[in-house]
Amino acid sequence: MTLLVISPDYASHLLPLVTLAGAWRDAGHEVVVATGPATAPIVTEAGFRRIDLSLGRGANAGVMRTEQQQAEEAASLAGFFAATREGMVETLTYQATERLTDLMWEPVDRARQTLRIIEEVAPDAILVDHLAFSARMALHTAGIPYGDVVLGHPTALPVGDERYGCPPFWPAAFTPEPERVAALRELCERVSTGFTAQWNSAAAQLDPTATPVADAFAVHGETVLYNYPEPLAAGDGRMLPPRVFLGSTLRGEAVPTDVAAWLDDDAPFVYVSFGSFLSVRGDVLARVADALRRLGVRAAIATGATDPAALGDIPDTWLVRDFLPQVRLLQSAAVAVTHGGNNSVTEATAQGVPLVVLPFSTDQFAGAAALERTGVGVALAPNTATVDDLVTALATQLDAPAATREVLAEIRAAERREPGPARAYAALSAR
Repeated sequence: MTLLVISPDYASHLLPLVTLAGAWRDAGHEVVVATGPATAPIVTEAGFRRIDLSLGRGANAGVMRTEQQQAEEAASLAGFFAATREGMVETLTYQATERLTDLMWEPVDRARQTLRIIEEVAPDAILVDHLAFSARMALHTAGIPYGDVVLGHPTALPVGDERYGCPPFWPAAFTPEPERVAALRELCERVSTGFTAQWNSAAAQLDPTATPVADAFAVHGETVLYNYPEPLAAGDGRMLPPRVFLGSTLRGEAVPTDVAAWLDDDAPFVYVSFGSFLSVRGDVLARVADALRRLGVRAAIATGATDPAALGDIPDTWLVRDFLPQVRLLQSAAVAVTHGGNNSVTEATAQGVPLVVLPFSTDQFAGAAALERTGVGVALAPNTATVDDLVTALATQLDAPAATREVLAEIRAAERREPGPARAYAALSAR
């Protein structure tokens, strides 16, 4: 049996996908990964065969640095980072306007390349990142079944009357004016119409008899795999398609000697990371560092694109690096501070770690609202949260109530009973 994995050239997307693919490798099957060159080391380390497939103009091998991108992508990223400093609606508006260029990049060429790879590999099963739209358009048009991996809050796949890019839920710390939300939704509707026209046009070039889709953002594979814990999605009232909740995709990591030595100290610590993109927001990281100093708690901080000097005086008891083995650190952390990215949220909750969330963009707002609703996270607005606010939130989570611990224990137990890779393998093998 051969599994084909298709992913954009981003480490944050590929890492959970190759972790899922480990279930096929462990069962003695061949795994082939189609992705771009930046993440080739991840594929090599996993022991899989790689076929080159670039699905966008950008790439990210672990830490997103604007200067390493093509000119158009660098300009787009600079605009995005600037928008995050303005606010939630401004960021979502900027992302919506960029969506027609960054999600269906060279769609016909990329779709044909995808189909050539499938013909060459002849896979028995296919796992595709939901955001690999050009590849999924090719599979949908050709009638090829695949496992559709949604690496984000479930709202990344809109249902009912939702519009992609306009969150159906907001954390309490964000109170957008109704007219601004209405304007954002109207923009997202226009973008959905334009994006769907792009999809249908490209599909018609692949197959003139292809049936047009009504909303390309709502199209999904016959097997939807949510990389998300089911207890966090329960009770939000959304009517989801047939699906499997994977929980999380905890991966093995190499732990540097100095990090291992730091972990030998059993004193509680807070893990802080804003992921590969939002680590550029050093101003927010600095406020988090101020709050941690005030509390006198140990900290492990992944600074990413931010110069560690921006954090101010770093106590001798802290661990500060541009990149840290997140899964291993979360295994021992007392609390995690995050931007609300899917990897951070799922890897923390799967290991019983309560969260302080500072969401900046996309599905992070709906995800933060879900964490609030279930009691496992406290959400703050990153641009306006003061050091005092952060101190209060951190103190609350360091002494999390029993109800919070119960939900986290449920998620952790489910992860132990059946890890995400095993669930994905069972779901695709059952077809």
